[in-house]
Amino acid sequence: MKRLSQILVLLLLIAAPLFVLGLHQQWWSVPRHWNPFMPLHVTDPVTPVTGWKLSRLEDRPQACLDALNTAPEDALDHLPLEDYTPVESCPLTNVVRVRRTGVTFNNSFVARCPLALAWVMFERHGLQPAAREQFGQPVRTVWHYGTFSCRNIYNREEDRRSDHATASALDLAALTLADGTRISVQDDWDGEGDKAAFLRSLQNRACEYFGTVLGPDYNQAHADHFHLGLRGFRICR
Repeated sequence: MKRLSQILVLLLLIAAPLFVLGLHQQWWSVPRHWNPFMPLHVTDPVTPVTGWKLSRLEDRPQACLDALNTAPEDALDHLPLEDYTPVESCPLTNVVRVRRTGVTFNNSFVARCPLALAWVMFERHGLQPAAREQFGQPVRTVWHYGTFSCRNIYNREEDRRSDHATASALDLAALTLADGTRISVQDDWDGEGDKAAFLRSLQNRACEYFGTVLGPDYNQAHADHFHLGLRGFRICR
């Protein structure tokens, strides 16, 4: 039995690199959304490799823009921006201005390209399906508190920089449905009604696209919004 185990381990050590190489060289057919080496498309359903593919676009601006450009025509209105430094010590790189997606926003915002891509995919595959399942209608407007703020976490001098210092996080505060119904994180998180159920479903679905998702149950600082950030891997609180 021990000999057999050793042989199986050896075969695995040999086969694993060949499998990865085969995916990279496309020696066999694997659906794009399952192949970690294939470009990410907005229409791709979420899989265990989606988060990894998004993280690879952090330092690949053109590849990220190419992925954004796979969005259907009515799903994204954005403007690629040159790297710039709006506030000393907080340079912004690989950023776009998001003016509209499938929803309208209370304000346009500047975001790291992978954050914009994560949002568009989350909206398409998570937010809108959740709204239709819970209310039978889509989300029309999203209210947010912005993306960029040149500061450390909780403004503490001793802490690391916040995701907001690089426009790598979006703070989602409220949503309005097609019929005008407003759903607020601050007002509707607690409870057992449809709005609370929708918000909890939304948080869970967001965790499939964003590295860090923080909400009212995390701490008082997030009592009125969801923090949707790139940093981290499936941190969902």
